Amino acid sequence: MLFNDEQLRVAANLRQYYAAWADAERAFRQFTSYLGWKTVSGRAYLYRTDTKGNGTSLGPRSPVTEMQFAAFRSGREEAAARVAGANEQLRVSGALYRALRLGTIASPAAAILREADVREMLGTDVLVIGTSAMAAYELEAGSRFAVGMDATEDFDLAWSAEKRERLAVVRGPQAPLLSLLKAVDSTFVVNAERPFQARNRAAYEVEVLLAPSLAGSYPAAEPLRPIPLPEQEWLLKGRRVDQVVCGRDGSAARVVAPDPRWFALHKLWLADKPTRSPLKSPKDRRQGQVLLTVVRARMPHYPIDAGFADKLPEQLARYLES
Repeated sequence: MLFNDEQLRVAANLRQYYAAWADAERAFRQFTSYLGWKTVSGRAYLYRTDTKGNGTSLGPRSPVTEMQFAAFRSGREEAAARVAGANEQLRVSGALYRALRLGTIASPAAAILREADVREMLGTDVLVIGTSAMAAYELEAGSRFAVGMDATEDFDLAWSAEKRERLAVVRGPQAPLLSLLKAVDSTFVVNAERPFQARNRAAYEVEVLLAPSLAGSYPAAEPLRPIPLPEQEWLLKGRRVDQVVCGRDGSAARVVAPDPRWFALHKLWLADKPTRSPLKSPKDRRQGQVLLTVVRARMPHYPIDAGFADKLPEQLARYLES
């Protein structure tokens, strides 16, 4: 079912407002430390206090430190106002998005993706795979086709960073994935029996998958330990989809997902994988078949032609032929 003009308008506005929110949130987080005055031996000093309560003196009260404090206060207030304004725009757009029955993802997944995006990990260090990608593919196609295929109460992320050096310089945390999850919900812990999976107290599960070619860039200190799977290489190919969707609670989130052609063929292959759970195989097959059909009909910018077919490994080529 093709989206109507109102659905397309709301989706476009949501994307615009979300981008404004993400920029404002990143700006606000530059003010994680706090500046304030502290009297020592009868003299006022400007102190910077970090999130752990550690204070550093920036010098005694003077025209210079007065200017520092004024700049900090005005900058923080301006950033907070920008975040508040963007949040209100997103709240209204999110309500309209849900009312128009556009595709959604699980609310916990949306929260994780927002945090990943603000940390600049989304699309660089991690990709969204699994059912959560379907809502993004719907927006890319401008049509609703994933009815009955909405995301379940788990969430799959694929590691996609190619260089460990970039991660170390830009990200900081030695365990970026678990740090990301705990920033959203402190109850997330690694499943000791399945170390590629984290679970919170509500039993919401997040799994991390890894292509063998990227194993060298995976952080050695990260407690989440995915098993390198050769088929994950397919999801790194082609041109990614980048859309803004809503969680079921109306909260916005950016989704960066694999090329829909490779994703669809991977799903069809996965449905026939001998070790695949029989509870998941039928859904994999439906997703692959429907998405491949929609790509042909509604995504001319992702051509399924001889040039694309020539790039396919034998395992996937047979699904395209059939």
